[in-house]
Amino acid sequence: MRNVAILVDGGFYLKHYKKQTDVKQVVKRLVTHCLKHLHNQSENNDRYITESERLYRIFFYDCPPMTKKLHHPITKKPIDLKKSKTAIFRQDLHKQLKQTRNVALRLGFLDERNARWKLEDSKFKALISKKITLSDITEKDVVYHANQKSVDMKIGLDIASMAYKKQVDEIVLISGDSDFVPAAKLARREGIEFILDSMNAPIKPDLHEHIDGLNTTLPQK
Repeated sequence: MRNVAILVDGGFYLKHYKKQTDVKQVVKRLVTHCLKHLHNQSENNDRYITESERLYRIFFYDCPPMTKKLHHPITKKPIDLKKSKTAIFRQDLHKQLKQTRNVALRLGFLDERNARWKLEDSKFKALISKKITLSDITEKDVVYHANQKSVDMKIGLDIASMAYKKQVDEIVLISGDSDFVPAAKLARREGIEFILDSMNAPIKPDLHEHIDGLNTTLPQK
């Protein structure tokens, strides 16, 4: 019996899942998505493995939402981020994950000190190319953004710890970030099979080089 750990980059997963409505359904779909990676539960498995696989644990990495009070730069309206739909969803999601069997929640933090208002990419490109003007920018086109901190580090440390302690035979990482190349290389050197699930998103060549397989359990679009 092979032990399999599944590590989920929460921000990446939620961005590509996009059906962020009912928290219980999101968690249910997440667990189902992860369990399909186990050899004995996968219908379409092209790997050369004859042993059954058992879930060691699902690790979900994310950050608590921001709770600042501020004013919108366009409308000047006061905003309480703690009461936003995004914050409420994230808080409920973290609570549900903590109550889910065989799921471990790993939290980093958002860099609120350097947070800033950001124009949506599509609107920024249109503005630069002069397809629109400043007067065309609306309240919904501007979002308050803060970078994640400690999430990548926690993923890397968990990969290293499981590899050195021989706790698992295989690690599945649901992400698409090339920052995990050193961790993937370390795991493989320690004899751990390393599978990447990029949820059908393209990945860089350097990441493809240092994994044992690219496999997503999501249906193709």
